Amino acid sequence: MKHVIIGTAGHVDHGKTLLVKALTGIDTDRLVEEKKRGITIELGFAHLDFPDGTQAGIVDVPGHEKFIKNMLAGAGGIDLAMLVVAADEGFMPQTVEHLGILSLLGIRDGLVVITKCDMVDEEWVEMVREDVKAQTEGTFLAGKPVYTVSAYTGQGIAELREKLAELVRQASEKNLRIPFRLPIDRVFSVDGFGTVVTGTLIEGAVAVGDMAEVLPTGFQARVRNLQVHGRDVPTAFAGQRVAVNLAGTRKADLARGDTIARPDTVRRSLMLDVRLQNLKNSQRTILTGSQVHLYHGSSVRLSKVVLLDRDALQPGESCYAQLRMTEELAAKCGDRFVVRFYSPLETIGGGVVLDDCPQRHKRGDGRVLESLAIRESGSGDQKLLQTVAEQGWTLPSLEKLAKGLSREAGELAEELGGLAAAGSLLEPLPGRYLAGSVFDKLWDSCRGLLEQYHRQNPLHAGMKVAELRQKLLGNTEQAVSDALLAALAHEGKIRAVADRYALADFAVHLTKRQSNIRDRILQTYRKAGLETPGLDEIYGMFEAKEQVDCKQVVESLVSGGGLVMLTPQICVHREVYEDVSRRTAEHFASQPELTLAQFRDMLGTSRKYALAVLEYYDKNKILKKEGDLRRPGPAYGSL
Repeated sequence: MKHVIIGTAGHVDHGKTLLVKALTGIDTDRLVEEKKRGITIELGFAHLDFPDGTQAGIVDVPGHEKFIKNMLAGAGGIDLAMLVVAADEGFMPQTVEHLGILSLLGIRDGLVVITKCDMVDEEWVEMVREDVKAQTEGTFLAGKPVYTVSAYTGQGIAELREKLAELVRQASEKNLRIPFRLPIDRVFSVDGFGTVVTGTLIEGAVAVGDMAEVLPTGFQARVRNLQVHGRDVPTAFAGQRVAVNLAGTRKADLARGDTIARPDTVRRSLMLDVRLQNLKNSQRTILTGSQVHLYHGSSVRLSKVVLLDRDALQPGESCYAQLRMTEELAAKCGDRFVVRFYSPLETIGGGVVLDDCPQRHKRGDGRVLESLAIRESGSGDQKLLQTVAEQGWTLPSLEKLAKGLSREAGELAEELGGLAAAGSLLEPLPGRYLAGSVFDKLWDSCRGLLEQYHRQNPLHAGMKVAELRQKLLGNTEQAVSDALLAALAHEGKIRAVADRYALADFAVHLTKRQSNIRDRILQTYRKAGLETPGLDEIYGMFEAKEQVDCKQVVESLVSGGGLVMLTPQICVHREVYEDVSRRTAEHFASQPELTLAQFRDMLGTSRKYALAVLEYYDKNKILKKEGDLRRPGPAYGSL
């Protein structure tokens, strides 16, 4: 079933509450002071049942200028607007302000109702109708139906109800697959139940038993009970007015302006990147650095406006801006907001959130402006690519991206797969993504590091993996770093050599004398088997003039994997090491543990060399020492 919220708007004493009562039979003024003064102070709520079984919620907002804050708290969830104009007064200042607010909040459909038509003659009604037409020109209500009614006589009420039923049928369905979110506009306690909050469910669906996160405080509570229009329901859906009983909470724990949402789906921030609009009928110029009141959902925050491409925003203009708040706010990209002048309080503009958790920007930064332009009007693929790119090489997961974009994960997975297939994205780890543009920058940095290393160490086969990880990727988690380096190798940009990486086209070039030294050293180690001479003895095999070349050749052989350095003094030929590793694997294929004595006897060598191999295995986590025993370690598979 479709769920729609109809909201009233208009000047004080223009008959909004009486109109709602005439339509629904419900008096939305519940406060004693409202009854006494004859004006609406707080938000009122009713429901309108149609013959086809459809039900719409109605939010009746106060019209007095002193209660604009209350009006804004209820206006955020409106789908259809019902702008009310009294026939005996016509458009008034609050009518204009309310219409501006509705426009800023992105409401796109509705109608105008001229009330109190029983108090004036037909000619006067026609004058008011012409005034309405002129005042709504250029707004979302331009050309929309105008109904003349009397809540006292019932004139026009049936026709208005029929039109509202038609608009409700035409209203678009809401996406119920995204996580639920409800801005709180009322908090109270009920004997025997505890704390209850009410609001318009603006996204998703919430069920009894679900966990809810209260934002911006961040604590969580279980949904114990749900009511829609006074009736218990197992599940509430976007577009409904909902009362939520939260288990284990106190009234003091919550307040109007808070939001409840599915845990970990809405971010908190002290800054928002926005498209900011100054209303064309505003009397104020918004200067960069201006202090404003920011109204979002049912919350209000004191904010500083930082205009990103100019110094002043004139009436009727819009631009990209950053709003910096004094308190955290829980918002999502695409949310609408209103700003009012700091003092005196008057509505001057509003706009749409483009980034709900941005970095602090410098004014006039072209890259920031380009990024915001994509966020605002780029294609779906462009926005998705940009979101992935902004995460750098952290490799955001599908779930994190879905949360940041307020998208449903299954739908997003298809788009990510398409972008990966097109080469715009990479998936270095399963379900984690990297933008192609970020990968290209990573390659530029990696190439620079390895080029410098090769110049400084021409006989080394490459830079050690651990060193490259640290210099290139800093403190990035090792699994991510290894995946990124593997991706560079997969594309043939770098290649792995033993425990090192080198540029794919790099090769060690030895002089003739160095080549002769290399051959002699390799022959010596191959012939010696496991019981090799120490490095000092190897160096002693050569004349003094060859000592420098000899040490460089040994370093080159170790870095290239031709020799395996077990200890600072003991190296073995790669073939010897591989034979020892094969025999070690054969041992563990039939036995769960190994002692030094067993290893020594298995290799037919002395304790010195057997221990050198075992300690090398320990250092590289191939084996794990437990007292006098050794068992396979985390890196055992590399044998």
